[in-house]
Amino acid sequence: MASEAADTPGAPPSTAPSRPGVGAYAWYALFVLVLVYVINFIDRQILSILVGDIKRDLGVSDAQIGFLYGTAFAVFYALFGIPLGRLADSWYRGRLMAIGLALWSSMTAFSGFATTFGMLATARIGVGIGEASASPAAYSMISDSFPKERRATALSIYSSGLYIGGALSLPIGGLIVSRWSHAYPDPATAPLGLAGWQAAFLAVGLPGLLLALWVLSLREPLRGASDGLSQPVVRPNAWSEFGRELAAILPPLTLISVSRIPGALKINLAMLALVVAVAYGLIRLTGDWPQWSAYGLGIYSVFSWIQSLKARDRPVHRLIWGTPTVVLLTIAFGSISFVTYATAFWLPPYVEATFYAGPLAHAQFITGMTAKEEVGLIIGWSSAFAAAAGVILGGYVSDLWRQRDPRGRLFVNMLSVVLPVPLVAFMLSTDSLGALYVVTPLAQMFSSAWVGAAVATLQDLVLPRMRATAGATYILGTTMVGLALGPYFAGKMSMLTGGLGSGIACLFVMPPLTLLGLWFASRRIADLEATKVERARAAGETI
Repeated sequence: MASEAADTPGAPPSTAPSRPGVGAYAWYALFVLVLVYVINFIDRQILSILVGDIKRDLGVSDAQIGFLYGTAFAVFYALFGIPLGRLADSWYRGRLMAIGLALWSSMTAFSGFATTFGMLATARIGVGIGEASASPAAYSMISDSFPKERRATALSIYSSGLYIGGALSLPIGGLIVSRWSHAYPDPATAPLGLAGWQAAFLAVGLPGLLLALWVLSLREPLRGASDGLSQPVVRPNAWSEFGRELAAILPPLTLISVSRIPGALKINLAMLALVVAVAYGLIRLTGDWPQWSAYGLGIYSVFSWIQSLKARDRPVHRLIWGTPTVVLLTIAFGSISFVTYATAFWLPPYVEATFYAGPLAHAQFITGMTAKEEVGLIIGWSSAFAAAAGVILGGYVSDLWRQRDPRGRLFVNMLSVVLPVPLVAFMLSTDSLGALYVVTPLAQMFSSAWVGAAVATLQDLVLPRMRATAGATYILGTTMVGLALGPYFAGKMSMLTGGLGSGIACLFVMPPLTLLGLWFASRRIADLEATKVERARAAGETI
């Protein structure tokens, strides 16, 4: 790749100019990784355009839909992302990504055969486990392929796949459902007895199996070469370490894992009791036992893993979970996704329910289309281009800003929090569908600008061998704070307030807290990056 391929481990580090060059293979590999991320988010986000059909056929509520999209996926995505991120730090990242891609594509296709809420929830859990392998490995490969001066730009290009895939899922899903329902009004007469939403899951799941073969062909970049800290691609005992990581995070194996750490079991059991008590209280308050049971499981599992990590790899713990500012950043980035995930998910159902007579009603702007097709096409395509442009532009600006000020990337995050707020407020209050369609891509562009800058910020605060773990930590924040809570919260508030628009509006209690967290972190960011090697050595790292 840009630095060196894994088969040239002896290459000495070179002195980098202000804007180091990047080889063609690095850009080729980045293109393939973007495709993986596109498929990743098509499979994840297609549920949004299928909401009405699934609610009708399975008889589920908005809160249950929020659980399917958010918590059922997010908790297991986050939990398996940690051990898979650690495995990506010590094994072949391309192979790991290909295995995960094959798993989540298969589970997406399996969603097409779901006939109950439980079956669909199980499939979503499987999608979450498979997708957990992708981004930590990709973040690590990209960071080893592009020098620090161009890293946020490269990570932003990769992150554009998130928005391209999420947006493309809408027209793809809308088209399949509308055409399938028109051809087979009675699912009993359709091939395999599938309804339109089931056919959509099947259609988007199968192509990922072919892409997995392409990913297997990618060469591994040498770890740390782009930073002059070369380390082996494969570390000894990678899979046995992975087994220990699983035991550290999956109950009830967590109890066995922490029992080997002096004094840790009592603290772990106390935390378990606290989580159970809080989850029970929330279940009594809301009546949503799947939501809070799964979320409580996730919180307890993460706590157990952090305990185990501190005992097994003190340098990694010291630079990530042992650094309060990094923990604050992880929560702050998660709070941004609390708003963006939920808004992106619930906007198409809101538009469909507010401005159209029904999903199969006539379109208002595009002749010959149904309402579902029009909503998916206009919001999907406009959001795809706008959000992809926003995340790439945000990464580029953050790279330039960081060269002038070490806080530059966090300032980009702050702007991305503030700028979409008045636009979303207009979208939720306007009576003009045309005006909503015009403003939507602008809101998407601003709200996507933070992603590459956020990922690059955490990557810069750790050593090369810790990059996938840092990536998994970022994902932990965006899923456990953002994806697991945001869509559910908006769905629940829509039930309590009587309107999906008001449910989405309630999400915006979060931005002031996000800005406060980012501001506190900006005061420490330069010192943390400058002292990372010193702090790692103090914790026992041999460099």
